[in-house]
Amino acid sequence: MFYFSIINVNVYINDEDIMAEVKLRNISKSYEGGNKVVHSISLDIKDKEFVVLVGPSGCGKTTTLRMIAGLEDITAGELMIDNKVVNNLPPKDRDIAMVFQNYALYPHMSVKENMSFGLKLRKMPTDEINERVTEAAKILELEDYLDRKPKALSGGQRQRVAVGRAIVRKPKVFLFDEPLSNLDAKLRVQMRAEISRLHKQLGATMIYVTHDQVEAMTMGDRICVLDKGYIQQFDEPMNLYERPANKFVAGFIGSPSMNFISGSLTKELNAYIFSSNNKSLKVEFSRHDYEKRLGAVGGSVIIGIRPEHFRPHSFIIKEGVNVAEVVLDMVEFMGNEEYLHFNLDGTKCVARVNTGIRYKTGDKVHLEFDTAKVHLFDVVTGENLLLD
Repeated sequence: MFYFSIINVNVYINDEDIMAEVKLRNISKSYEGGNKVVHSISLDIKDKEFVVLVGPSGCGKTTTLRMIAGLEDITAGELMIDNKVVNNLPPKDRDIAMVFQNYALYPHMSVKENMSFGLKLRKMPTDEINERVTEAAKILELEDYLDRKPKALSGGQRQRVAVGRAIVRKPKVFLFDEPLSNLDAKLRVQMRAEISRLHKQLGATMIYVTHDQVEAMTMGDRICVLDKGYIQQFDEPMNLYERPANKFVAGFIGSPSMNFISGSLTKELNAYIFSSNNKSLKVEFSRHDYEKRLGAVGGSVIIGIRPEHFRPHSFIIKEGVNVAEVVLDMVEFMGNEEYLHFNLDGTKCVARVNTGIRYKTGDKVHLEFDTAKVHLFDVVTGENLLLD
């Protein structure tokens, strides 16, 4: 196990006052044969902001990062760094530094040599190279490892060397391509906290790619959710969680995933009533609150309920609006909480509860929830119908 703390380090090695806004304007990427993998995406990344690109495999996040780095040509659109168009600039002239998934260290070089290699290629004075490497090693607590080769380091230590090699460059923008995916679970938790602290310490602009939504939610100032080369939502973590723009974002953000149940929406007096297909669940929405958005809805819709928003009851209540009676298919005991798996109208669902009651497979449980925590999605577009 390794530890690297930057809490007590008060040096910011990039002593130049550098503005590092990154702007993507209708950026697209196509390969031979017309295979389009990124579709006209636009992003404004602020100076000193930590932005995470997240999505499933094949969504275009790494391709987008590589276009920013200059490792992939841009098919269409405009990329600006510090208000300068850099589409045709080679990577070495973009003033960026990239940390790769596989560390990309030279095995025959020591830690110090790996960290200083890029500076030597630029023919920087030896004294300045040594000063930058020393400062970076101090920040990352690598001072005792400078003479070691990569093979003598743990995975976490190698990753720190890769980060250190980026820091000594003093770039305008740091790019991270799934840097923690090769680490074990415990080390990933520790490392993501340290990278977040490093961002605050350096005050640098960082763009970070991951497929792990937990990583994204805990690290990013803002998160760009991608799917099939399209931006689904670009927002702060809490807004993604509480106000997902569509069914894809709602299902991708949050663990366990949001439950989706199909049914129909009808008007009844002063309310809209959602009924699941087999009438196992009825949910009442106030017409006063949602008249503008729900008034145009007719027929089939999809309701979304997060696992933690179910509330089980230890006493018997009647089935009715906002309540469902279910039989547990499986119970996962997680220590401080339980995951209750059940089937509702042919849909596999899960509730995350912490009641102190030890449930078991086959138990009959009544579940209720607050409609303020429920989402409603259009069957065709996936749009969240309850957003303003």
